[in-house]
Amino acid sequence: MLTAFARAFKTPDLRKKLLFTLGIIVVYRVGTHIPIPGVDYQNVQTCIDAVSKNGSQGLFGLVNMFSGGALLQITIFALGIMPYITASIILQLLTVVIPRLEALKKEGQAGTAKITQYTRYLTVALAILQGTGLVATARSGALFSGCTVASEIVPDQSIFVTITMVVTMTAGTAVVMWLGELITDRGIGNGMSILMFISIAATFPSALWAIKTQGDLADGWIEFGTVIAVGLVMVALVVFVEQAQRRIPVQYAKRMIGRRSYGGTSTYIPLKVNQAGIIPVIFASSLLYIPALIAQFSGGTSAWKTWIEQNLTKGDHPVYIVTYFLLIVFFAFFYVAISFNPEEVADNMKKYGGFIPGIRAGRPTAEYLSYVLNRITWPGSLYLGLIALVPTMALVGFNANQNFPFGGTSILIIVGVGLETVKQIESQLQQRNYEGFLR
Repeated sequence: MLTAFARAFKTPDLRKKLLFTLGIIVVYRVGTHIPIPGVDYQNVQTCIDAVSKNGSQGLFGLVNMFSGGALLQITIFALGIMPYITASIILQLLTVVIPRLEALKKEGQAGTAKITQYTRYLTVALAILQGTGLVATARSGALFSGCTVASEIVPDQSIFVTITMVVTMTAGTAVVMWLGELITDRGIGNGMSILMFISIAATFPSALWAIKTQGDLADGWIEFGTVIAVGLVMVALVVFVEQAQRRIPVQYAKRMIGRRSYGGTSTYIPLKVNQAGIIPVIFASSLLYIPALIAQFSGGTSAWKTWIEQNLTKGDHPVYIVTYFLLIVFFAFFYVAISFNPEEVADNMKKYGGFIPGIRAGRPTAEYLSYVLNRITWPGSLYLGLIALVPTMALVGFNANQNFPFGGTSILIIVGVGLETVKQIESQLQQRNYEGFLR
């Protein structure tokens, strides 16, 4: 990996792309530290210090991680790229349901550009909705539970100040979306993935140092070293599983069209063990946030509210662990079912004269693909559930609470985006590397 980056900096074209990407990252990180108007910055820092001492970020831990810590600081990039991620997932799900979107997806580049435009519009709408919710949460003092000055974060609660705060955060989300598209067009790799990578990586130093300061053995150095060792093992495991795939061999029959022969080649269909990626973890986390948020904003006391607060808001509770794990397994199968259509793949193979050796073309091929896909989705879904529960296991093992960085969505995104970025750099290096007959 280091050799690939060194060779990339020696290539003028790639060096410009890398420096441009680094410049955009600097702009993005600066924006995550600029507070929005109408917020008392001193009170925000006081509450952040109180939260860091408690070691828990409550219901907003996942969104705060995706924003690189900007959510709890209530900055102009507080919403980060979460609205864009949510909009992309919604559009991807609607593509299966709405025939118009499915037709656009099949149109090629023009249809993809249209779907991208719809994603931008939905991102702005979701940013307005989420910004309004964040401002209302900050005004009520529920953003920092347990902080004495949480209700004084927004001193002026007039309509004008509220609208200004929502508009500022919405504009910040639009700028983040624009920065990500700039990296995609003029930089290295997928811009949104790289910004997500940077947001999560930015929280690692503080999380690791919090584990050290909270430790008791040898001033916390033993816990710190143990977490680093566990993190390396986790990275190796994630790399191994993310690269694992089942290759279905496909043979294309030779056809004569005029005087030319076509086909006669052998290839394969790569079915990844983790075909769903990180989407099931995001779905499960978001679904578990809904009852907790309803209970938090509902007034009074009731039996259902007490049950939710005792069972579905504490990460180390058995009911929460089992529900979270089962939701991840369910959404893994659900997302694979809507993203990979065995019947469509079988029809395309039959149309171009392809077949799986030993399997008849058409319906038997679709049934065989479904059978194989279901079998490899089981270990993939169980792997996702176990990885997502690593921070929960750290509650007791390292006394790290939600500051434990190596687990769940963070390690999956870090490893996945890192592997994809290195692959893109290597592919661009191969395009610019021409070997002659003589060395």
